[in-house]
Amino acid sequence: MVDRAALADLEAEIVACRRCPRLVAWREQVALDKVARYAQEPYWGRPLPGFGDVQARVLIVGLAPAAHGGNRTGRVFTGDRSGDFLWTALHQTGFADRSSSRRADDGLTLADAYIAAAVRCAPPLNKPTNAERDNCAPFLVRELALLSNVRVIVALGGFGWEAVLRTVAALGHRVPRPKPRFGHAAEVEIGPYRLVASFHPSQQNTFTGRLTGPMLADVLARAATLAAMAA
Repeated sequence: MVDRAALADLEAEIVACRRCPRLVAWREQVALDKVARYAQEPYWGRPLPGFGDVQARVLIVGLAPAAHGGNRTGRVFTGDRSGDFLWTALHQTGFADRSSSRRADDGLTLADAYIAAAVRCAPPLNKPTNAERDNCAPFLVRELALLSNVRVIVALGGFGWEAVLRTVAALGHRVPRPKPRFGHAAEVEIGPYRLVASFHPSQQNTFTGRLTGPMLADVLARAATLAAMAA
């Protein structure tokens, strides 16, 4: 059974985190300066906890919040183009109850899926340093440990893939050698988890066609199938 109180305590700890001076300064400056199209909106400007069904069998791991996406709205993959792409695929595969999400209070819900980021603050140029990555890593380790029903992990992008490998290793599970390589639709079994990869739904990938909607939906459908098999 998922310890909801412990998960809530972890979420509060994540939101209050100030471990990385560069990220704290950046996320708060972005929230202060804003951009013209969101000039009248309040910004979250803090780290982002995970979001979704705490009983989920599928965990989705991305890189970090977008400066004017999650850093603005207060929910991972909410309010930016990457999120628009992801929610559409999650809705198509039955994980989300709607195909778009623009605000954290819009009532969107997930079924059997939980979403988290490897780094919880928006980094400049979407590039956290190794030290910032490592400062944030314990949060995902503790989150996955508390999400006791998870059996399938979907890594969005190479950064998410590497973060998941480090996370499951930190939980005491042996990572195969040679280390599994990232690639779209790659799969590997590690301990009780099946790790599945997708290219990240960044505009760099979606605008160029490197990642299409059907490609992402196929990975999520595969995750749903694997979760059902593990039940």
